[in-house]
Amino acid sequence: MRQGKQPKSLFDLLSNYDWDKKKYISQEWQDYAYRLAVFLDDLAHKSLYMRLAKNTPRQDLENAKNFVTDAYEVKSKAKLFMWKLKEIKKQRVK
Repeated sequence: MRQGKQPKSLFDLLSNYDWDKKKYISQEWQDYAYRLAVFLDDLAHKSLYMRLAKNTPRQDLENAKNFVTDAYEVKSKAKLFMWKLKEIKKQRVK
């Protein structure tokens, strides 16, 4: 029988993983979009935030994000963010 190393525990394997490593992020707007998706608890739709961060003025995104931050007991931060962004875009057109 061959004596070998004991298998590593799941804790040991995961403790060596770098969770903060930014995979596939090469542009500043990609990082901003990812952080926005994390803030809104909506990682499932991070590609939407990537498109918004690339094509929408940053000031509009920041204003909508600040509105969500100031809101009290929000069920869905993402829905409120998208609604406020739509309102900001309407104001810009007028």
